[in-house]
Amino acid sequence: MKDIALLDTTGIVFMSVYLVSLLLVGVVGRLARKEDSLSDFYLSGRGMGLFVLFLTLYATQYSGNTLIGMAGKSYRQGYAFLVSVTFMMSVIGAYLIYAPKLHRLSKKEKFITIGDYIEHRYRSSVLTIFITIVCIITVGSYILTNLKAIGYIVEVTTGGRVTFVQGIIALSLIMVIYETLGGMRSVAWTDAIQGILLIAGCIFIFWGIEYQYGGISAVAEKLVTSRSEMWQPPDFAQKRLWLSTIIIILFGISIYPQAIQRIYAAKDERTLKRSFQIMIFMPIVTTFFLVVVGMVGMSRFPGLDKRGSEEITMLLLNDMAIHIPGVKYFIILFLSAAVAAIMSTVDSALLAISSLFTQDIYRRIRPSASQSNLTGTGKIFSWCIMACMAYFAMNLPQTIWRLTEMKLEILCQVAPAIFLGLHIKSLNSRSILSGLSIGICITLFIMFSKSIGIPIVPKPWGIHAGVWGLVANFTTVGIVSNWRRQSVVC
Repeated sequence: MKDIALLDTTGIVFMSVYLVSLLLVGVVGRLARKEDSLSDFYLSGRGMGLFVLFLTLYATQYSGNTLIGMAGKSYRQGYAFLVSVTFMMSVIGAYLIYAPKLHRLSKKEKFITIGDYIEHRYRSSVLTIFITIVCIITVGSYILTNLKAIGYIVEVTTGGRVTFVQGIIALSLIMVIYETLGGMRSVAWTDAIQGILLIAGCIFIFWGIEYQYGGISAVAEKLVTSRSEMWQPPDFAQKRLWLSTIIIILFGISIYPQAIQRIYAAKDERTLKRSFQIMIFMPIVTTFFLVVVGMVGMSRFPGLDKRGSEEITMLLLNDMAIHIPGVKYFIILFLSAAVAAIMSTVDSALLAISSLFTQDIYRRIRPSASQSNLTGTGKIFSWCIMACMAYFAMNLPQTIWRLTEMKLEILCQVAPAIFLGLHIKSLNSRSILSGLSIGICITLFIMFSKSIGIPIVPKPWGIHAGVWGLVANFTTVGIVSNWRRQSVVC
């Protein structure tokens, strides 16, 4: 596959112009800033309207994992992975539980990061720093998975002329430049462009599959014969795994620090709610379409290994380019959408990490630092984080989907601090810190037990390590809170 280039000269020129335009957006974002402050740089002045807010939420939630990882997972698992549409819809339900109330509070208290809320709610520096570190590590992993995806895309689309490593380095530089130039304004404006491209790209590839391969029904007929085991109803173990996955996605994706920043940045509560109302339909035209890609790929290119399945979207695009006259322009559109999805996710995550470090760690070390000094420090930290994640993306062997699961299993341990803290006034920092510590320890122990010689599978009884940790987390919060109340009464 590496010797077949999906992009000809026209495609390469278009992609280059698109990437340069993102740098120009960064320059415009810098010129549009109203003041040299953390609030202006990281939240775009808290005035984001419906159109930009929806597209930046959409482009941030649907990433390289959607276009590459989900299609690859669908290839390996088959029709059962249609449940992933439900996974992504559950995230919107989670947002509606806490986001409106958090938005109101953020307007009043001028929050910039998730750590600002934790400090305001629990009055504990230890808890705030602990959660900040967890968020930085997990969001860094999020950047890593998307850089791996962008490396696959660039290598395949250029026929190997630009290697996996070169693609990661080049696009990492572009992203970190425009992010540090314009902050949230540049990121949100590029997200709006990238969100439109992503929607158009997903629609295109679904149309192409319907035209070239006869659609879902034709593929299903072929798979009935070649992969009859796919049509067996899910057993209890599979259902447990589905429930487990819904839990880590619901509690993990919904509290992405970059998503919380967008909750803070919304112009008002009505705008925020309307954005979520539109978002509930997006898994149908994004996740569903990419699951179909994986299933068609299973029919068209059977027998691929894990690495090969991660490239199934590119394989199908190449196949369509051979058989459908004039499709190259649509392929350019889809590849632009794929790159756009990844870049919009990475730039948002990078901005979130920068703000977490600057506001919740560096500011504690230098409380007298000026706003311009804090902003500059955040930009330097962005460059350091991007360099580290690019290095790991080039060297870690795990699939994109597995890295995503591991990240969510750890991040979801922060959920009780937000979901419970906003609705239960009596909750205190000790109970949250105890639950968080135990939840993370159990999760990490199960994840890495084999490496220390303990024969525990990564998903005991078909349930993610993060879910076992989250159950222990919530239970510990309840026990410690109840014990504290009883101690006060006595």
